[in-house]
Amino acid sequence: MQYEIHNGLVLIFAATIIMIASGLPACFFDRRFVWTQRLTTALMLIGSVLGWWGLVVASFGTPASSIVWDWHLPAGHFSIGLDALGAVFLIPVFTIPVLGSFYGLSYWRQSEHPENGRGLGLFYGLLAGGMALVVLSRDSVLFLIAWELMAMAAFFLAGAEDEKAEVRRAGWTYLVATHAGTICLLALFALLRQVSGGFALSTVVDGSLTTGIAATLFVLTIIGFGFKAGLMPLHVWLPGAHANAPSHVSAVMSGVMLKMGIYGILRVLTLLPVTELWNGEVVLGLGAITGILGIVFAIAQNDIKRLMAYSSIENIGIITMGIGLALIGRALHRADFVLLGLGGALLHVWNHSLFKSLIFLNSGAIMHAVHTRDMNRMGGLAKSMPVTAGLFLFGAVAICGLPPLNGFASEWLIYLGLFHSVGAGSSTVWPVGVAAVALAVIGALALACFVKIYCVVFLGTPRHPVHGQPHDPSRLMRYPMMLLAGGCVVLGILPQLGFPLLQNAVEQWMDPVAPAIPQLASAAPFQWISSMAMVFIVLVVGGFVLLRRKIVRQAPALVGTWGCGYGLATPRIQYTATSFGEMLVSLFRWVLFPRFRRPAISSVFPAKSEFSTEVPDPVLERVILPAFRQAGRNMMKLRLLQQGRIQIYLLYVLAVLVFLLGWGKLGF
Repeated sequence: MQYEIHNGLVLIFAATIIMIASGLPACFFDRRFVWTQRLTTALMLIGSVLGWWGLVVASFGTPASSIVWDWHLPAGHFSIGLDALGAVFLIPVFTIPVLGSFYGLSYWRQSEHPENGRGLGLFYGLLAGGMALVVLSRDSVLFLIAWELMAMAAFFLAGAEDEKAEVRRAGWTYLVATHAGTICLLALFALLRQVSGGFALSTVVDGSLTTGIAATLFVLTIIGFGFKAGLMPLHVWLPGAHANAPSHVSAVMSGVMLKMGIYGILRVLTLLPVTELWNGEVVLGLGAITGILGIVFAIAQNDIKRLMAYSSIENIGIITMGIGLALIGRALHRADFVLLGLGGALLHVWNHSLFKSLIFLNSGAIMHAVHTRDMNRMGGLAKSMPVTAGLFLFGAVAICGLPPLNGFASEWLIYLGLFHSVGAGSSTVWPVGVAAVALAVIGALALACFVKIYCVVFLGTPRHPVHGQPHDPSRLMRYPMMLLAGGCVVLGILPQLGFPLLQNAVEQWMDPVAPAIPQLASAAPFQWISSMAMVFIVLVVGGFVLLRRKIVRQAPALVGTWGCGYGLATPRIQYTATSFGEMLVSLFRWVLFPRFRRPAISSVFPAKSEFSTEVPDPVLERVILPAFRQAGRNMMKLRLLQQGRIQIYLLYVLAVLVFLLGWGKLGF
């Protein structure tokens, strides 16, 4: 048993245990007791406060700490640790789940969901604590245990409403995909053990790796963790799971759990020696493809939560582009590339956890009011839900990377890194230049996507009658969204508040033989940007107040006007979500493969019909599911071996034993 402890790590480990156990007490009481859900939320709050306290204490303590305990498992040790890279990813873990838990007190009341309320609280805590344990793990066996805890908790959360066939289908898709990634991780850590001689997640000596082994480790890392992160084309589980999970669960899965895939990539690549140049180019290309296709698929969706899910894929692409630039910097020993690429990627990890969680919680408020996820059935909600509309606008501006909110700050760092690489005239000018163009295209498409959502959902007039009168959600649902919106403002105006921690994380990841790494604050001068952002906010707010006063004073009396033959506007003449994105869907139909359902007119007086389009995921629907169906048909041929006679099965056992004995006798 070994100790090298400071109080920060102890507090964070205690917070992890409390979060894991937060939903357990509620399982011993009646499923309709409302206060059990409050107890779960209180424990989640205690864990979050302890975690933040530990991070603050650790920031003033030693730069790294660890706890190592022997256990009775045949391999590995219980080894946890804390460093700057882990602290970056622990901040969202100790922030988003607790806000979602408070949101769930109103959104998913125990009294209204007695059949799954307790289970939801139990697995919600397991998911949050499992993610914290993934970040703390310093042993590959413990890492895989924590990874499986996180994965299975997410499976049960995504399938909370398992009475629905669509939810079950999405849950099984997630389960298969996540374990496909886990198989790659098993191979990855087995190979790492062969190279390093142990299960500890420690730096691999440069001379112990051949080119082939290093390439294999890199590929297994990208594929294994890419499944969890949602990199294209490994994203197949993500749209269905996020769309069908409760909204506060979707916020945690998108805002935090996807980042565990990013963390895994960075953690393993930190252990490996300096990468080759093609590693960075591959990751950069994967990020560009993921970002562009993610937002293109988002534009084509009419389901508001599926749209948000594809938008999460787009942002994972942006983060991956930053990591690709940092890998190129490690290969070329360019500290400025690593600083701006990885610094921008890590800052975007924070930013995405804020604005995407805000938008998912916002979409939950919308669904709670109108009881549908179909944007074609929404409209005019800004009049009845002004607070929700305003908060959604905050999230939309942030996610589109527009100043002065936080999405701009992290994307600007990645832009600066790409521009530095192009200006340096290195051998990667062409791939990096194409990546810069791809990032600009992603930003433009993201703007089109969220203009579509805001206009279709909040503007115009309601398209279909809904049950009851839509209204803004309760305070328990509003306050978490307001806190997230405030975080978007703070990190947008003052991103340099997080620069010290990001600087330490980048230095930890940097090649030791590279030149001295510059300071992030000097490489990306945000002081003047912050000042301009403050002036911009004051001007916008002041202009809005003056314009509102002028409109109120000059408002004409309500009198009838000559309609020029135009009687009354109806919702049918408004743009729908389908029609708004039709041009871009047609432009990218070569990758979207949209399905059209056109009206069939077969008589003089045809029956009521409608036109609609659907854009399913082509990787899942055209490749994976057909392959599984064909494999199932082929496996049916093996039913000849199932004769239903015990004598035949004993003969099979005898044949296998003879084969194994012969195998051992021959020395194979």
